[in-house]
Amino acid sequence: MIGIKVPKNNADKIRRVLLNHNIIKLDMKIKRVEDFVYIPLINTPNKELLEELNVYEVNIVDTEFEIHIKGPKSLKDYLKDKIDPELIEEIKKSFDIIGEIVILEIPEEFDEYKYIIGEAALKFTKRKAVYRKTSKIKGIIRTRELEHLAGEDNSVTIHREFGNRLKLDVKKVYFSPRLATERRRLSQQVIDKEIIVDMFTGIGPFSISIAKEHTVKIYAIDINPDAYKYLKENIKLNKPEGTVIPLLGDVKEVLKGLNIKSDRIIMNLPGTAWSFLDIAIKSLKSGGVLHYYEFTSEFQIPIDKIIETAYPRKVEVINCRKVKSKSPGIWHMGIDARIY
Repeated sequence: MIGIKVPKNNADKIRRVLLNHNIIKLDMKIKRVEDFVYIPLINTPNKELLEELNVYEVNIVDTEFEIHIKGPKSLKDYLKDKIDPELIEEIKKSFDIIGEIVILEIPEEFDEYKYIIGEAALKFTKRKAVYRKTSKIKGIIRTRELEHLAGEDNSVTIHREFGNRLKLDVKKVYFSPRLATERRRLSQQVIDKEIIVDMFTGIGPFSISIAKEHTVKIYAIDINPDAYKYLKENIKLNKPEGTVIPLLGDVKEVLKGLNIKSDRIIMNLPGTAWSFLDIAIKSLKSGGVLHYYEFTSEFQIPIDKIIETAYPRKVEVINCRKVKSKSPGIWHMGIDARIY
């Protein structure tokens, strides 16, 4: 079969040129031999194309290529002809990957398909375990019930995020991979030597992200003993530049005991963070920054709560954003405010 022999270091550039000319035989596999790459062609390149390619020292050859067997490319492909396509679209809306674990949301009315869906998700993601949400997040320790569907029944994993490693048990702690960009964004605002309070730290994703890049002191607080356990493990696992001090207990009691003034406070507990605003603002230095999160329909609702709680201190709203959707019309919103 006709092909083109190209030096390995130029193969990607040449492949793009050939793709632009629609001349690659896509149903055959590209092969690599020592320092050369062989690309299968539909026909011999014309004179103009050969002149363009010759700067890369290519040769037209007659060689053997393997047939490229196309496999499923998406979850939809894996489930094709097995379940209703509308159901597939519904599942894709709530599809989280945490380390080696996939967590799905499957409506109860589709119970009969849950194991088929679980196996498809396992094959598609090439992870080790698939679980299904069977309850909402509940209680002060913020956990949810999960049902094992496919792969290993092991709920402990290590999630990687922007170079950080976060160990957790998805059955025992709360963690959202969808906040990775938000954690990165917040970390980039921090200045060295700040004193920071991470009020509902969980396994420490905000604290680890910040302390890996900045020489700061972070008081990382959570009431869940399992989250506290993994927080301590994650500090050891990541060896941050800054100091992360893990603290177990109710935020209000812990902050009273610490009696510190901080430069920055993180309040990522969007369901009930409003009830902790008073002690958070009291713990902020003049000019300190509050990162407050709430489930709400409009920005002004959380902004008004911050202004009312901070009075008579002045509030400067630095940033408002929709972090992610929670339900129709309701968003996980973030407010950055400087309190004077």
